[in-house]
Amino acid sequence: MTRFKLLEASQIALATQLMQEFYAIDHYPIDPEVTKTLFEVFINNEQLGRIWLIYSNEEVVGYVMLNFLFSFEFQGRIAFMDELYLKESARGKGLGQQAVQFIKEQAKLLGVKLIYLEVENHNEKAQKLYLANDFVTHHRKLLKHKLD
Repeated sequence: MTRFKLLEASQIALATQLMQEFYAIDHYPIDPEVTKTLFEVFINNEQLGRIWLIYSNEEVVGYVMLNFLFSFEFQGRIAFMDELYLKESARGKGLGQQAVQFIKEQAKLLGVKLIYLEVENHNEKAQKLYLANDFVTHHRKLLKHKLD
């Protein structure tokens, strides 16, 4: 049985460990202490978004996160599905599919007009998952500028 439960303050260390596992896949830098602080800020301000732990048979096997934005183009709240992570042992069992469906349902309940996401070019399995769930390749390029 799969369940999704909002992250609680007492689970921040667990969420941080999961995020470290996720970031290690593509060698992204992560500072666990900064991450814990960011989780505290995030879960204490509902205007920022939501993060849910993913449970399979009462075991935490991953997490999924929505971050909120406001768009004039889309006339209201939109969200960025910032991260969806499943432990390797939980992959290939339909949990990703369930997580995407859950996020789409939650987004509607939260008044979200559109969900954006990004996926690594090499992650073909994730791309197939999202395309199979009515996400489409965006015709615009995602650019970034990091401020110090």
